Amino acid sequence: MSAGTWQLGDVTVNRMGFGAMRITANPDRSVAIAVLRRAVELGVNHIDTAAFYASPGGTLRVGEGEKRFANELIREALAPYPDGLVITTKVGPGEDAERGFYNATTAAELREQVETNLRQLGVDTLDVVNLRIMKKPGEDSITERFGWLAALRDEGLIRQLGVSNVRLDHVEEALAIAPVVCVQNSYSVDLRGDEDELIRFCADRDIAYVPFFAIAGSSREGGATADHSAAIEKIAATHNVTPQQVRLAWTLHHSPNILAIPGTGNPAHLEQNIAAGGLEFSAEELATLG
Repeated sequence: MSAGTWQLGDVTVNRMGFGAMRITANPDRSVAIAVLRRAVELGVNHIDTAAFYASPGGTLRVGEGEKRFANELIREALAPYPDGLVITTKVGPGEDAERGFYNATTAAELREQVETNLRQLGVDTLDVVNLRIMKKPGEDSITERFGWLAALRDEGLIRQLGVSNVRLDHVEEALAIAPVVCVQNSYSVDLRGDEDELIRFCADRDIAYVPFFAIAGSSREGGATADHSAAIEKIAATHNVTPQQVRLAWTLHHSPNILAIPGTGNPAHLEQNIAAGGLEFSAEELATLG
């Protein structure tokens, strides 16, 4: 809770959350379950997940043993869910035995993905659903797809909506259809792209900005990067913390509407990630990070 809170649409969440992508990697399910329960004990009330987060294979391309799905691990660890816990999932990408990894392009495919999330999580309504897109210049309007999700929200299958892997014009498209409570994009201290304008746009409209790969940086699905700037290394040494904790703390310092969702299947790393929410840097230190 030391990281503060944010109003995610009609619910309040602690800004330090948890990303579930990496909990499927370990074939020992008990480790993932312990990490999830400990995250909630430490104050996490915002968990990011997806039906396509699975191992072996999946987005991480790792693992062995029987297939493990992040959503099912969340259900096993936390159901019945504690009051105030918000589970955010995403649709668009999907994976099945016949098509492999695919991108939903029809209303029926998006409905199927929403229903899969409902079934795996064991709920009647999904708290937040992000439409994650695969950007294709000239072919990437989200109006139709976001409209289909808005219709599922009107049916009561979804409470609130967000978007992921998007540009500012995509957010504007979505806002013309239904309220957007969060934008989830790749962003880190050393991998910013053109995101700062979008972060300010969201902040002005009370929309949460939720960066993924805040720790991984350019390593992306490969996990925590070891490529840290001299400024990051210096601040880490000064505060006796890890460079990964500096990256997380910088993210939270950067704008009050940013929610962190560091993901790990390692209990020790979980403790470090949550502790990063309480780090304070001087203005001079922040200036060296840009």
